[in-house]
Amino acid sequence: MRALTWQGREDVQVQTVPDPEILEPTDAIIRVTSTAICGSDLHLYSVLGAYLSPGDILGHESMGIVEEVGKDASRLSPGDRVVVPFGIACGHCFMCRRGLHSQCETTQVTSEAKGAALFGYTRMYGSVPGGQAEYLRVPQAHAGPVVVPDDGAPDERYLYLSDVMPTAWQAVEYAEVPDGGTVAVVGLGPIGQMAARIARYRGASQVIGIDSVPERLAMARRHGIDVVDATDTDDVIAAVRERTSGRGVDGAIDAVGMEAHGSPIAHAGHAVVSRLPDAVAEPLIEHAAIDRLDALLTAISLARRGGTVSVVGVYGGAVDPLPMMEIFDRQLTLRFGQANVHRWMPDLVPLASDPTDPLGVLDLRTHRVPLDDAAAAYEMFQKKQDGCIKVVLDPTESPTKDVGEKS
Repeated sequence: MRALTWQGREDVQVQTVPDPEILEPTDAIIRVTSTAICGSDLHLYSVLGAYLSPGDILGHESMGIVEEVGKDASRLSPGDRVVVPFGIACGHCFMCRRGLHSQCETTQVTSEAKGAALFGYTRMYGSVPGGQAEYLRVPQAHAGPVVVPDDGAPDERYLYLSDVMPTAWQAVEYAEVPDGGTVAVVGLGPIGQMAARIARYRGASQVIGIDSVPERLAMARRHGIDVVDATDTDDVIAAVRERTSGRGVDGAIDAVGMEAHGSPIAHAGHAVVSRLPDAVAEPLIEHAAIDRLDALLTAISLARRGGTVSVVGVYGGAVDPLPMMEIFDRQLTLRFGQANVHRWMPDLVPLASDPTDPLGVLDLRTHRVPLDDAAAAYEMFQKKQDGCIKVVLDPTESPTKDVGEKS
């Protein structure tokens, strides 16, 4: 089969690799019909290469058609149309029963002191081959894949159930925004866009989105979000407080993570570490790494006293300085965490299936390109070229047009 493989820093290549096979009775094999590039894939592309090996298959946002099932995954049948949650969870362990599927004790990567295994996301999370490929082996298929209607709707109606929608839903849930309350979303990439829409859907009276990319700001405006252009505003925090009676918002969401703009020292550190040999880079990342904290610090400052900061952006630093006095004095609650995808499916599947499209899922993808064009798509997404906000890769399509051509 054809699959996107990591080969080195900012070097991904589509190669021919062996087809996946059923290895455990709870496995399934799906033929991938759509698979997206996530913002956290860009961390692997440029920063976290120390935990990857050449040839590793990337990707954790996938859906497709079931081709084969193991004997203990009989809840699925060949021909089912399914979305695959990015976290791999058994559904019955101590953590899963408590809705903490991202901490599943069956797939937990204890050798790396990490939570549940993830598709296509480094040795830290199990080195499970990812879904940016023609076929995908799905472990724990008795509990994981979500069957969606084979209703002729485009994949993008359901694809974001794999990551974007549940991650954004959890971000809003953790922000603890009261009915009629206010929320600010820092970063209007795919997760930030969806978090802002979900906050409005769930009853926030005012949702403020902050970014500096014109296309992202325009997309958010289309969905009724009150935007702040960070490049046009001298003081983003003051601008948000002016819109919230001087207090700040009830809940602030950091939808950016470790590679935020605004921290040149940390950016330089990322660049240096990403070029070091793995044996040197790994302990630096684990014990001495510093993230680019501009988005997180902004979110902390935007929350009102007694408010909540919900962090959905991925961080990896071990010695990141935080304004502990400010957090303590202003009585803030901070909530972090990998999305517990399975927990939110009962809330989200009806919204994805709703023909009125209440969350605007069909207005998120800006580019759909053949899998064979994935390397160029990664570069375009990283550099925010051609108005790129969300890329979906199509393993069934031939590379017949330029990667920058929108579809």
